Amino acid sequence: EMDAEGLREVSNPSEVFLSERLADASGSATAVTLEGTRPLLVEIQALTSITSLGFPRRTANGVDANRLLLLVAVLSKRVGLNLSNQDVFVNVVGGLRINEPAVDLAVATAIASSFRNAPVAPDLAIVGEIGLSGELRSVTQIERRLKEAAKLGFKRCLLPRASLRKKDVPPEIEPVGARSLMEALDIALGR
Repeated sequence: EMDAEGLREVSNPSEVFLSERLADASGSATAVTLEGTRPLLVEIQALTSITSLGFPRRTANGVDANRLLLLVAVLSKRVGLNLSNQDVFVNVVGGLRINEPAVDLAVATAIASSFRNAPVAPDLAIVGEIGLSGELRSVTQIERRLKEAAKLGFKRCLLPRASLRKKDVPPEIEPVGARSLMEALDIALGR
């Protein structure tokens, strides 16, 4: 981090990325990603609003635009969210660029949270890849991700049920498994 005295080491970048997060805001989800081999928690923000154009906009900042289109299609087809008349904006807070599909579930949850105007519990971290049929697919290095989330005070982590087979789960965090996007959204948004 650059300050008045020059470049300064940031010992825990996850804290920086989450420091201004509003706990009760809809359209926000905390993703557990990897930057190289280091686990990192980042806030994913989404906003849905009725479009004023004939063709709704899909805007991605920090995530791949094609991945956003895929996730919007899965939310529409597999979950039944009518996003056809909605502009969808997604932003990774802090200007970080994330390329790994393990943030799919957090992005989709943030979009659904905004659309339903239902906040995600502030103690819930989220990780998981989403397939085209709405299934949740396992991600790598789940133990490291869970340890980082627990270290930052998260009490639960929503993840693909297939990832629950892993060992070495920190006792401070409860892994909550789901098989499908529909099931995961029910858990995350309290339905």
